Amino acid sequence: MIKPLHRLERPMIRNLFALAVCLGLVVVAAPVLTIEPAKAADIKNPLTDGETWAELKYDVFGDTVIHDGSALFDLDAPYRAHDAAIVPVRVIQSGVSKERIAKLTLIVDENPAPVVAEFEFGPSMSVLDLETRVRVNQYSNIRAIAETADGKLWMVGRYVKGAGGCSAPALKDMETALTSAGKMRMKVFDAVAETASVTTVSPATEGRRQAQIMIRHPNYSGLQRNQVTQLFIPAFFVNEVTVYLGKERLIHMSGGISISEDPSFRFSFVDNGSTTFAVEATDTDGGEFGKTFPIKPAGSAS
Repeated sequence: MIKPLHRLERPMIRNLFALAVCLGLVVVAAPVLTIEPAKAADIKNPLTDGETWAELKYDVFGDTVIHDGSALFDLDAPYRAHDAAIVPVRVIQSGVSKERIAKLTLIVDENPAPVVAEFEFGPSMSVLDLETRVRVNQYSNIRAIAETADGKLWMVGRYVKGAGGCSAPALKDMETALTSAGKMRMKVFDAVAETASVTTVSPATEGRRQAQIMIRHPNYSGLQRNQVTQLFIPAFFVNEVTVYLGKERLIHMSGGISISEDPSFRFSFVDNGSTTFAVEATDTDGGEFGKTFPIKPAGSAS
């Protein structure tokens, strides 16, 4: 009996995808950071109607009702991507919202592997403010589906013009990329950046700080070619990241090929007095990476 796609184990999905590439069933477009959020009246890229979403929604969420999330949170993404391989997206919750976002799923409708990542958040991540970088393979809706503590699903999104992000050549040569894979850096800032969401107010900054995790990794998508041999490079990417704030599990991410090369996650958090961040990560080749970072008190250099 054939399993529905959304119930297939991750290794099986990867194998099916690799087979599709080899058979020429996956067609990729030719290659084509930080963004300034627009004012509400200037939104140029709301979600558009498309045939892909109806089937994709069922594959990922089944028959679960998904509500309009615009009163709860927003997603910022550029109308036209400057580089489709590193498209910045920021999910930011309204500071007046009382709902805690416990989980988040990022989706790029038209990507070969549409589910970018699934996140779970600890209490100190509320209210949510998270930024990362994704690949966009062709003009597509980018969606953020949040699950609140009561189990309800809420969705917002943007339409982004970009192409070739999943097949774009890696920024570093293969030897350098593989040698440095798994190296981590972290920055901790005293306050949340004063950057407003397009349709909501910024999260309250009192008692909050901001951090950025950067992981060196080629995150090969399986659609990129070796520039010397012109053969496809096998998919090889960071698939799990867990961040601990002291003893609290702050973030857990399960990711796929649509996270950009050298994954980066910038987020705000409630300073609970812990003195360390611990970051653990794995990749699809069985690599395990981890590092503990000290947190200096607010007001001192980090």
